[in-house]
Amino acid sequence: MDTPRIVSDPNILFGKPTIRGTRIPVELILEKLADGETVDAILSSYPKLTKEDISAALDFAAQALRNDVVYPVAV
Repeated sequence: MDTPRIVSDPNILFGKPTIRGTRIPVELILEKLADGETVDAILSSYPKLTKEDISAALDFAAQALRNDVVYPVAV
């Protein structure tokens, strides 16, 4: 499921979805947001990223979940 901003290349990070033109995985952006990091803090830490890249990562995750069945895991 490639989008203009999100790509999956088997030669980059074993094919994990990344922001186009970077080695920044979507997973990293999602984890940072889940940990409470602000968009501005992420942009400051990763100058190659844009707000549109972060929005694309969130949209990518939503689409991925929409297409799969997710089962809760007991912790």
